Amino acid sequence: MFGWQEWLQVLSGFVGTIGFGILFNIRGRRLLLAALGGFLSWMLFLLLGFFIQDEIVRYFIVSVAVSVYAEVLARIVKTPTTTFCIVSLIPLIPGGSLYYSMRYALEGQSENFVQKAVYTLGLAAALSLGIVLVSAVMRYVNSRQWKK
Repeated sequence: MFGWQEWLQVLSGFVGTIGFGILFNIRGRRLLLAALGGFLSWMLFLLLGFFIQDEIVRYFIVSVAVSVYAEVLARIVKTPTTTFCIVSLIPLIPGGSLYYSMRYALEGQSENFVQKAVYTLGLAAALSLGIVLVSAVMRYVNSRQWKK
């Protein structure tokens, strides 16, 4: 199922997430938990690849799962959700797709640029929608708890 290349990718997601966590000034146990989120986000993305071919759908599902992870951890560790959510989603940033979009634009390949740019925007929108969906549900749940 998972070969050494996939495990190397997951490990790289973990290490890369640590780097961004340090950049965002996350320290100690929170840094490890955020890096674990990066590990889980890329592992889930790769695992879903066995069942779902559409990357945009996978991005959305992983975004929802990682946002739930971040919300739960935020309550346990008493830290803002963004500490875990944003850093844990770092492995999913569509950097390669964005790079090729800009390359095609600079080379004057309009058709390829539009195709890649729309795809990149779809990936970014899937990430954003997953975060917003979980955030909205959690705000609703929290507001209902305060009214009781």
